[in-house]
Amino acid sequence: MRHLLFIPCLIALFSIGFAFAESETRGIALSQLTELSLEDLLQVEITSVSKKKESVSGAPAAVFVITNEDIRRSGATSIPEALRLAPGLIVARIDSNKWAITSRGFNDRLSNKLLVLIDGRSVYTPLFSGVYWEFQDVVLEDIDRIEVIRGPGATLWGANAVNGVINIITKNARETQGGLVSVGGGTQEHGFGTVRYGGSLGEDFYYRTYLKYFNRDGYLDENENEAEDDWDMLRGGFRADWQMDENDSLTLQGDGYGGSVGNIYTFPKPNDPFWVFENVNDNAQGANFLSRWTREFSEDSDLSLQFFYDYTERDHYAFHERRDILDWDFQHRFKIGERQELVWGLGYRLNLDDLQGGQEINFDPDSRTDQLFSGFVQDEFELLPDKLRLILGSKFEHNDYTGFEIQPNARMVWTPDENHSFWASISRAVRTPSRGEHDLERYESARIFGDDLALPFDILIKTVGNEEFLSEELIAYEIGYRTIISEKALFDATLFFHDYDRLRVAVNGDIEFMVDDLGRPFIELSSPLVNDIEGTIYGFEAASTINVADWMKWKLAYTLSVVELDYQRVTLLEGAEEIEETVTPQQQVSWLTSIDVAKDVELDLWLRYVDEIPFPDYSLFLADGQLADHINLDIRISWSPNENIELSVVGQNLLDSSRREFYDSPYWFSAPTYIDRSVYAKATFRF
Repeated sequence: MRHLLFIPCLIALFSIGFAFAESETRGIALSQLTELSLEDLLQVEITSVSKKKESVSGAPAAVFVITNEDIRRSGATSIPEALRLAPGLIVARIDSNKWAITSRGFNDRLSNKLLVLIDGRSVYTPLFSGVYWEFQDVVLEDIDRIEVIRGPGATLWGANAVNGVINIITKNARETQGGLVSVGGGTQEHGFGTVRYGGSLGEDFYYRTYLKYFNRDGYLDENENEAEDDWDMLRGGFRADWQMDENDSLTLQGDGYGGSVGNIYTFPKPNDPFWVFENVNDNAQGANFLSRWTREFSEDSDLSLQFFYDYTERDHYAFHERRDILDWDFQHRFKIGERQELVWGLGYRLNLDDLQGGQEINFDPDSRTDQLFSGFVQDEFELLPDKLRLILGSKFEHNDYTGFEIQPNARMVWTPDENHSFWASISRAVRTPSRGEHDLERYESARIFGDDLALPFDILIKTVGNEEFLSEELIAYEIGYRTIISEKALFDATLFFHDYDRLRVAVNGDIEFMVDDLGRPFIELSSPLVNDIEGTIYGFEAASTINVADWMKWKLAYTLSVVELDYQRVTLLEGAEEIEETVTPQQQVSWLTSIDVAKDVELDLWLRYVDEIPFPDYSLFLADGQLADHINLDIRISWSPNENIELSVVGQNLLDSSRREFYDSPYWFSAPTYIDRSVYAKATFRF
């Protein structure tokens, strides 16, 4: 019942903050905690919503910006942890090295409706149309901002930008001159360190290089013993920014990484003991290179040409994956008259993979080459100068699985004055089939039926891909509002309604009688993937920044998501049954309080609430029907004796000795672990 208190509590917090802000005399100096005033925060330039520079206040989408200062003061040590600051994002830690992250629902280790970019380079894997979060990392001190778009971004970014887009944008090399050394360690963060140096060649060419390493401990297993999910990773890279002349600029950057990732794998067997657990280390490595040339003809006209190459290789216990991706992207922006601006572009992606399966997972064929051709156009009309804008556009793609796809959208922004902004949108987005959905053979789970079937056989379920699998479809409706209520309070809210069709589900297929290695008979039930679910997700998202005093700032975020799916599952024993599990918490709250205790001492308190999560009936480890709701507290204390040194201590997950944030799933063959309380210390030196 305690989660029911959170809506009135949140409303009270917002009201108190707004009342406090209104009661203060206007003109008082704004918070010293950040270099930007609230007005400046709304004018921060972003690029992910419209593929051009625009202010947050005028963006026609549900966009939230996580700044470098937000990341520093949160005490986050990874990108997934920092993403918990954003409303609308659902972030759950599965074990020490795995996360389930999505926007607005359908969360899973293999979430497939969220597009993630690092400096414009797509990092999703075509294997399952999702993200291996454990391999996505940068030097956190070098992040300029993380732009989080909730809702479709398919018109500009293409298929798989269904429920949202996350663009992690690092600083220009010119902004990271000099040296940085950051080291630390603790109970969970056994040891980590970063060395980065930035320099220049002449007045127009700037560069930086870095080396980063961490070793993270495992969490706890079912018996509260040390689990085998510890991991370590070493990566290094560079970025160079060259202002070639007054109009032309060139960015070059690249990264390479390698490490070992611990896993507790679960594999089904047709007979007793039915499930086998293996502690195995996966070895992974990868590299990428990006180049981007930009020419600015004027303030209202520019073009860019981008190329990136991405290589990944992973020795997974169940299969070996090698993947090479080459991507070209061209974009051109220009004005037509005084009130019309057009952005258009073309793209091509080549994906080559080699997937060597084993006893539990196979792909047919085991290697494949796929091509993606794309183009987009977006036209913006200024209907009333500085007041009302209409944006129309569409993405056009051709892929090797479903052929031609079209993803249009219409958006409108009304700005009656500088302190208020309203926007609305209607969008269509699709999630095209992944390699797995098309070509997979995977033993998913073993179930014992015994006397209920009147057969002396056990059953092994095999999930198989479907060459006729179609794209999943979304029609999204959104409205939003942003305002500065006073010089001390900023508020942003969004209402959304998502209507889904042709979602993925596994159904019962052919039955085959088999015999195991010991001569014991069992039934193998084929379970093909089909497009047989429709449903809706609707909800409300709000975020607020409140400068409570010159020495205190609040950053609040609230999310409400209601998932309603309309489909049935056919079982061998009971026929058709309704599906109710959604693995999506209805409510989430994030409240980061940042306090300047003294000129050189900072205190940050990060309180988070996550509602209960219903889990699927195939969970091996949960018996009460759901994951309980939980409240979490992180505390950070830092001391800066001078502007070049920062010493900090961070306590994470302080309210529970251990807890589980997510369920297990046969889709990834990995048992979840219990996240325990931890503390780490960090020292950062700049020179």
